[in-house]
Amino acid sequence: MRLTIWGAAQQVTGSMHLLQLSDYNILIDCGLDYEKDTFQEENQYFPFDPSSIDVVILTHAHIDHSGNLPTLVRMGFEGQILATPPTADLTELLLLDSVNVFISKQTKQYKGARHRSGPQPLYLQKHVMDTMDRFVTIAFHKEFKLNDDVSVTFIPMGHLLGAAAVVLTINDQDQEKKIAFTGDVGRKNYPVLVNPGAIPRVDYIVSESTYGGRFHSTDTTLQDKLIETINESCIKFPGRLIIPAFSIGRTQALVYSLNKIFRSGLLPPVKIFVDSPLASFATDIYRKHHHLLNEESQHFYSTKGDEFEFDELSYVQDKRESLSVSNYHEPCIIISSAGMLEGGRIQDHLYYNIQNYYCTILFIGYCAKGTLGNRLLRGDPIVRLRNRDLMVYASIKQTDLLSGHGDHNDLVNTIKSQDSAKLKGVFLVHGEPTRMTALKDALVGEGYRVTIPLKGEIYEL
Repeated sequence: MRLTIWGAAQQVTGSMHLLQLSDYNILIDCGLDYEKDTFQEENQYFPFDPSSIDVVILTHAHIDHSGNLPTLVRMGFEGQILATPPTADLTELLLLDSVNVFISKQTKQYKGARHRSGPQPLYLQKHVMDTMDRFVTIAFHKEFKLNDDVSVTFIPMGHLLGAAAVVLTINDQDQEKKIAFTGDVGRKNYPVLVNPGAIPRVDYIVSESTYGGRFHSTDTTLQDKLIETINESCIKFPGRLIIPAFSIGRTQALVYSLNKIFRSGLLPPVKIFVDSPLASFATDIYRKHHHLLNEESQHFYSTKGDEFEFDELSYVQDKRESLSVSNYHEPCIIISSAGMLEGGRIQDHLYYNIQNYYCTILFIGYCAKGTLGNRLLRGDPIVRLRNRDLMVYASIKQTDLLSGHGDHNDLVNTIKSQDSAKLKGVFLVHGEPTRMTALKDALVGEGYRVTIPLKGEIYEL
């Protein structure tokens, strides 16, 4: 069999891996590569014929793994898309949201250039619906036969509701071979989500490496960090705390953590606004698949009620209500998307607060290079919003305690569950080159054979 890494090769976004058997082609993930300003143009063509793909297997719903599926369908893919039930539900939300982002970008560029419209959307709502029609859902730990020679099993990996490692068992010329794709590896004891499961013995692993060489903070707990930040931002001083958060996954974990803090009386009441319709829809999906949440979350629900509802919390629905939040003059917490500040209602809140000395912006997730979030984190004194250059007077803070990715130790331990003498190869993807190198060095030191592929490199397995 032949493996080609077509995405997330020495970068974080755009996961897409092609596994070719003698007469059967499997695509694992089909994500958007958005690390360039021209990402829509970069994603509209594939380095293979989409109609040649027999099946797509999706590790999880995040847009850097799922976001180019409608383009694949639009350009001729006619097979099934396999995923866990929560992944299918969340993917539909994210793909429809991507359509809105594409159209928004086109509209903004059209207004800014009298004789030139913005880039054409990669796909429209019709293409998303066509894509969703191709989904077939499979439960965790249930082996599913693709044909007489190939079967797939999903192993829960935390990170996001429904996220899975993909384990393929393949009869390749009368020889059984097993290959695992980790997707994104979660971390232990993450709010709401289960711990990552163990990957069974395989011959090859394609592993993410986002946090290679990096370690999550251990000097404080998430609860203590949130209490400290809220106290400084909203209680000691009558200010506001703005938290850019991905609508799906990060927002639910954050809301549950705040619920526990305020229900326990660890802080005086502070109004909290979740300003993201997408987050509201995603929260309903978390409720729908509540049996897949971790034991702590299920115990909380059975003893105290809904993890995602409490007195101080309001879900903002329409645009008019969102604008009214900007006129709320009491101390408050605003949770809004998008997490990297690229579009969404968060930009409205930034526009009105970036020059507010009494505003704190707390980043709780990764911001890719080139994004507005990354520019703020690196300390740019001026940012451009709504065609205006604005001075940054708000306090900029960051914590990795809500990162959904496992750190260096988590990644190493994921691989170390395999016998180094029997594991034939580890391929590192989904990480910056320095992170990949750090993880590779650690794994080589443990006796593993590790490769950092270039985009388009072919490996005979």
